[in-house]
Parts: sequence; structure tokens; C-alpha cells
Amino acid sequence: MTEAPSAHDRAADPADARPAADGPRLQRAQAEEHGPWAPTGRWTALGFAQPGAWAALERALQDSRGAQPGASDAWDLRGLEQLDHIGAQLLWNHWGQAWPQRIELGDSHQAVLDHVARFSGHAPTGAAPSIGQRWHAWLLGRWSRGPVLLRVGRDALTLLGQLALDLGRLVRAPQRAPWRDISGHLYNTGATALPITALVGLLIGVVLAYLMSNQLRNFGAESFIVNILGLSLIRELGPVLAAVLIAGRSGSAMTAQIGVMRVTEELDAMRVMGIPHGFRLVMPRVIALAVAMPLIALWTSAAALIGGMFAAQLALDISPAFFVQQLPRAVPFSNIVLALAKSVVFGMLIALIACHHGLRVEPNTDSLGRGTTSSVVTSITVVIVVDAIFAVLFRGVGFRVG
Repeated sequence: MTEAPSAHDRAADPADARPAADGPRLQRAQAEEHGPWAPTGRWTALGFAQPGAWAALERALQDSRGAQPGASDAWDLRGLEQLDHIGAQLLWNHWGQAWPQRIELGDSHQAVLDHVARFSGHAPTGAAPSIGQRWHAWLLGRWSRGPVLLRVGRDALTLLGQLALDLGRLVRAPQRAPWRDISGHLYNTGATALPITALVGLLIGVVLAYLMSNQLRNFGAESFIVNILGLSLIRELGPVLAAVLIAGRSGSAMTAQIGVMRVTEELDAMRVMGIPHGFRLVMPRVIALAVAMPLIALWTSAAALIGGMFAAQLALDISPAFFVQQLPRAVPFSNIVLALAKSVVFGMLIALIACHHGLRVEPNTDSLGRGTTSSVVTSITVVIVVDAIFAVLFRGVGFRVG
């Protein structure tokens, strides 16, 4: 029978002694009083987890900090068995996030320490920033807004350019166009929006007619309600009101649809399969809204005129026959053309903004909600701004003189 090893033999066996001695340690090299500090053992997360290892190492680090000036500027890391990023970060912080004056180490340990030194941040020290420093920080913040605006402009220009290329591709090969997608979006954004736009337009016409009737009656100009309602509803309120409703209804839906495709990684799957996002997602929506918006604007204006006509009959005793007879004389046909042109621009802008925010959604629900909100707010703001530009540029169009 083989005898069991004695206690002396077990202590001499390296395999049995190593687990008790491979923890992280810090001592003087060669027991010199003023020699370099020499970490040994395994300075890793597993080594720090050994019982008693962290407490002993913390005491040794405190002793090294309390050494004589210049005594802790020399380090010898050649005795380290292992060094991971946890141990390297501990050493780097112990050194004050600066390299010692003298250090000896191997190439592998050098690479780990270089990586930690490169990506470690410096803790703020010293007094509070002065007024000059705050002023410089404010100027830096103001300057940093520029690239954001430039990036937004670049993205918008890229989207417009891609849309132009997709439209050219559609003209060259109409048989390959996504006509089913276009018809589907045309139905969702146009036909299903008719009830709500008609209701809102009808109520707006009634409200305007009742508000204006009191003032017109004071001056004996009841018949001019046809001129005011016709020009205001057909030229301005009808297209703008329809665009605002579509931006909140269809624009948000477009952004949410594309955003969900981002969350579910459908956009990535389309890219892998070679399906262009612009040709299959952006262009059908832009075409659908460009076609549907003029029709919705006319529908909304007609509903508002009907509401105003009946309100005028009740408030001013103006017959519907007189209203219909005077409307073509009060509103030249050029106003209808201008309203249709504005509606086409509104529809294209709403679709582009909705697709832009949808494509920028990150794969999380919080970004989806923020993108949908930004899409609606931006669309409504852009519609109002563009309508103001149209009003200034075409202020002399559509009015009778004398």
C-alpha cells in the first residue's frame, strides 16, 4: 500500500502550495528597504475574491502610500502571474492615474495598463470653475449646436436626394414600382381620413360664420360673409387644417410603423435581402400623401363651406342659393390652384418628416415614443412655416381688384 504523504511533503508540493500563495500581494522587491514595490500573485477579479486577500492588499497599498517621498515612484511588475483590467485599474488609480517614474513590466502587462490608461477618466479636482472657465464652457455648448443642425440638414438633404433617385427609377421602370404599397397608403391616409376631416371642417365653418356674423351685421355687410368664408377656408384654413389633421393622424402612424420595423429588426432584414428602404418605405408614403392631401384639402374646405353656409342662413338669413351663386365671384379659381399646390407640398413634407423620424428610431420603446412625438410636432411646425412662406410669396395672387 502507498503511504499517505506527510505534512512536510504536502507543504513542499507546489500544486498544493500554489492556491494559498497565488493571491494578490504587494511587497518590496528583494526585501530592500527602499527598493521598488513588487506586486506578485494574480491581480485579477478571481484573485481579489479569495478570503482575506483584499484586506491584506489594502493594508499593503496604504503602507506604500505612507512611504518616504520618492520611495513609491519605482515599481517592478515582472513578478505578476496574471493581470486583468480590474487589477490594472486598481494600480492605475493607486498611481494617481499617472505612470511612475521607474517601472519594469512585461509586454502583456504593458498592453493591459496602456488600455486602462487610455480609457480611464480623470476625476475632477481643485476648486470650482472660474467665471472664465464657465464662459468657455458656454461658448463650447453654443458651438456644439452647429454640428447637430448640420447633421439634421445633411440627413434631410440625403432623404430628398434618395427620393429624387427613387422617383427617377420609378419613371424608368414603372412595372417594378410598389404600386400595391402606394395604393394601400393612399387608402389609409386618404379614404379613412375623410370622416374626421369632414367633421372638423364642418364645425370650423360653423364657428367662423357665427363669429363673423355679429361684426358684419353692425356694418350692414352681411353679404360679404361669402367673400370672407370663401377666401379664408379655400385659400388658407382648408389646406392647413387638413395638413395638421393628417400630420397628427397619418404622420404619427408612419413614424410608428417604421419605428416598429426598427425595433423588430425588419429594417435590418430588408437591408440584408437587398431591399432599399427609400424605394419600398419612403417613396410610396410620399406619393400617397402627395396625391391624397389635395383631395383631403378640397374635401375639408367643402365641408367647412357647407357648415358656414348653413350657419350664415341661421345667423344672417342668407339663403344657400345666394351663397352658392356668390362664391365663384368672390373666390377666383387661382385660389383653388394655390390651395392644391400647397397641399401637395404639405403632403410630401409630412411624409418625409415622418419617414425621417421613423428611420432614426433606436431599437427600444422609449425612442419610438420620442420619435413619434417629434414627428408630429415637427410636421405641424413645418406646415405652418411653409404656409406663411406661401402667403408672402403669393400675396398678390387670387384677389379681385375693383
